[in-house]
Amino acid sequence: MADTTFGPKGWTPARLGDQSGKTYIITGANAGAGFQAARILLKKNAKVVMLNRSAGKSEAAIADLKQELGAKADVSFIRMDLSVLASVRKAAEEVLKTVPRIDALINNAAIAQVPARKLTVDGFESQLGTNHYGHFLLNGLLIDRIADSKGRIVVVASLGYNLGLKTIKFDDMNWNEGYGANIAYSQSKLAQMMFAYELQERLAVAGRKDVEVFVCHPGSSATSLITTSGSRTMRFIWWLMTKTPMVQTAEQGSYPEVMCATEEALTEQRALYGPTGRMEVVGPVGKGTLNAYAYDKAVMSRLWDVSERAVGFEWKLRPIDISRLPATSPEC
Repeated sequence: MADTTFGPKGWTPARLGDQSGKTYIITGANAGAGFQAARILLKKNAKVVMLNRSAGKSEAAIADLKQELGAKADVSFIRMDLSVLASVRKAAEEVLKTVPRIDALINNAAIAQVPARKLTVDGFESQLGTNHYGHFLLNGLLIDRIADSKGRIVVVASLGYNLGLKTIKFDDMNWNEGYGANIAYSQSKLAQMMFAYELQERLAVAGRKDVEVFVCHPGSSATSLITTSGSRTMRFIWWLMTKTPMVQTAEQGSYPEVMCATEEALTEQRALYGPTGRMEVVGPVGKGTLNAYAYDKAVMSRLWDVSERAVGFEWKLRPIDISRLPATSPEC
C-alpha cells in the first residue's frame, strides 16, 4: 500500500519552507537530480555547496542557476573526484575550512552500468570505489561538522540494490571474476545502503541524536547517470525508456533527496524513501519497500570494518557533549 503520510500526491517541494541560514552540501550536483535538488533548495534561500568532479560543468551549472534565480543565489563549488580518495580528503579539508555549518550532506553522485571492469587509482572496482568508498570516507571526515549543526546525512540509493547478489561479495569485492555492469552496480548501491543503516545503529548505540541518517532513491528518472557511464546499448535502451510513462523528470527524481534533507515530519530512519507509484519507480514520494537483506547486521558490520581498512580511515563517533543537550527543569 502506498504511503499517504504526505497526502495522495506525496511529498513535493510545496511543503518546503524558507531555508535561509541553512547550508546543504550535494555531491554530483552539476546535472540530473543533484542539480534539481540544488535548484529547489536555492529557490528557498538555502546555501548550496556542490562537490563535483568537473570544474567546467560546475561553473556552467552555477551560471545557469544564477541566471534563473539571480546573482544572489548562494551556490558554490568545490572540486572532488569520489573515485580518488586523495581528492575526497582534499575536498573535505576545504569544506571544513570554508563551510561553517552543514544542515545536510546529500550523497547524490554515482556512476552506473560501467560496461567493462575498471579499477580506481586506489585499486577498487570503479562503481564500488566511487559510489560507496568515496562517500564512506567523505561522510566520516565531515560528520562532526554535520553534528555541530544537528544535521542530516542523506544517502541516495537505487532500486538496483534488488537486482544483484543481495549481499556483499567479500571474497571478491573487485570482481576479478564474474564482473557484470549491473551486478557490480547493484552491489555498490547495496553497500551504500548498508553503510547508512549501520551508521544509524552506531549513532543509536552511542546515544547520539545530533545526526539523522536517511536513505532514498530517485526511482526511474531522466537523469544523465546512465548516459555518463553506461554502454552504448544501455544508453539506447534508456533513451527509449525515457519516452514512456515509466520514467519521470529529473526534478521529480530529486524530490526524495530534498525531502530527506529537509522534512521535519520525517522521523523513521530505518526506511527507504522514494516514489510509491507503479513498481515504486514513479509516482508520489513517500516511504517505499525496504527488503531486509539491506540491513543484515552481520554483513553491515563486516562491510563497515572492510571499508575502514580500504579507505584508511577509522570513524570515531565522539561522545555526546552534555553542554550541547537541551536544558531540563528540575522536578518539583
